[in-house]
Amino acid sequence: MKRLEALARFAWDFVVGDDWRIAAGVVIAIAITALVASAGGAAWWVLPPAFVSLLAWSVWRAAR
Repeated sequence: MKRLEALARFAWDFVVGDDWRIAAGVVIAIAITALVASAGGAAWWVLPPAFVSLLAWSVWRAAR
């Protein structure tokens, strides 16, 4: 059980890290990409601006 708990803590720290807002933004961006793809649209363009926006937001928050 200790190993399972350690694995869960590692996975949480690896995925979420220091800022849960960025992790949530990535999940939302992937969900939007999936919705666009399931609607038959070209979904390749969704992730690059999302990641650039999330990175800029993260840097702006850290610089404050």
